[in-house]
Amino acid sequence: MRYFLEIAYDGTNYHGWQTQPNAHTVQEVLDDCLSKVLRHPISSTGSGRTDAGVHASQQFLHFDVPEPIADTAHAVYRFNRLLPGDIVAKHLYPVPDEAHARYDAFARTYHYRITLAKNPFTRYYAYYLSRQPDVARMNEAAAVLLRYEDFTTFSKVKGDTKHYNCLMYEAHWQQEGDELLFTIRANRFLRGMVRLVVGTLLDVGKGKLTVEAFEQLVASQDRSKASGAAPSEGLYLARVEYPEQLLQNE
Repeated sequence: MRYFLEIAYDGTNYHGWQTQPNAHTVQEVLDDCLSKVLRHPISSTGSGRTDAGVHASQQFLHFDVPEPIADTAHAVYRFNRLLPGDIVAKHLYPVPDEAHARYDAFARTYHYRITLAKNPFTRYYAYYLSRQPDVARMNEAAAVLLRYEDFTTFSKVKGDTKHYNCLMYEAHWQQEGDELLFTIRANRFLRGMVRLVVGTLLDVGKGKLTVEAFEQLVASQDRSKASGAAPSEGLYLARVEYPEQLLQNE
C-alpha cells in the first residue's frame, strides 16, 4: 500500500533532504520516524531534493507499507510526537501503487526571501542584503526566464541530469517594506538552479549586470557565466503540485 506524506521543515540543522553517508539529513530522520511508528522498514522517495540549509514549507514523499494504515490522522499525530521540532508531518494520503512523489508532480514553486533590515531572528530564514537593489530591473530580467527552456547556465556540473530543459511558468520579485520575495514556478528545477538564478538576478539589481547581459548569459548555456549562488538560508520549497484527483482522500 502506497502513501503520500505532506511535510514541512526548517532546513537549518540538516545537510539537505537526501540521505547520505555521515550526514544529518531530513530524509534520514523521517525514514527512521516512519519505520518506528509503522513498525516496518521505510525508505521514502521525496518530490525533490533540497540543499543544506534550505527550508520547505511544503514537501511530499511517498512510501510503501504491507498493510493499509487504518487511521491516517492518528498516524500523523504519532509521527509528530516522534519527529523533532524542526520537521512537521501535515497530511497523509493513500494513493495508487504506481503514484510517484517526484514524477507525478507537474509543478514546483520556490520562494527566496531577502531582508534589507539586519535582524538576528531572521538570520537563518532570510538573506540579509545591506543595500536596496533595483527591483524593477530584477523583474525585467526575471521575465527573460519565461522565454527560455534550456537552463544549462544555471546548472551544476555534477549530478545525473539527462537534460537541462525546464518549463518556466512564473518568475517575479515583490517588495513589502524591508522584505523582498522572489517567486519562481516551473515543472522541474535543476540541482542548485534557483540559488544560481537568484544570485545572478541580484547582480542585475546591484548594477553589475544589465538586463541585456542577463539574457545573453541565459542564452549562452554556459555555466561559467552565472553569478555565485545566493545563500541557502533564504530559499524555501513552497509548493508541489499534483493532479487534483491524486490527493483527494486523506
